[in-house]
Amino acid sequence: MADKNPNVTKEKIQEMQMLQQRLSVFAAQKQQLQIQHAEIDNALAELNKSKPPVYQLVGEILVEKPIDELKNELKEKHDEADLRIKTIEKQESKTREKAQELQKSVTESMK
Repeated sequence: MADKNPNVTKEKIQEMQMLQQRLSVFAAQKQQLQIQHAEIDNALAELNKSKPPVYQLVGEILVEKPIDELKNELKEKHDEADLRIKTIEKQESKTREKAQELQKSVTESMK
């Protein structure tokens, strides 16, 4: 059944636009996390090639740290980035589904 109320259609279009903006934000966040993820992978690869002593940048100084401790820290950051990427992907999927439903609804109301 078509919705002939122009105000409702206008509201749905505005909501669709808002959802599109959210999708853009999710895409940007996901891209940042994927870059961070790749940087962590590279750091782990370099750390696996390294021999003691190794150093970590803390503020503006380098501090010597055990390799195992640095590996554990990087693995934790890696896992955290994975989890955040998956969470964003879920939110992105739900938002995309809702936008598609609204688009269908708006299309039907304009017929």
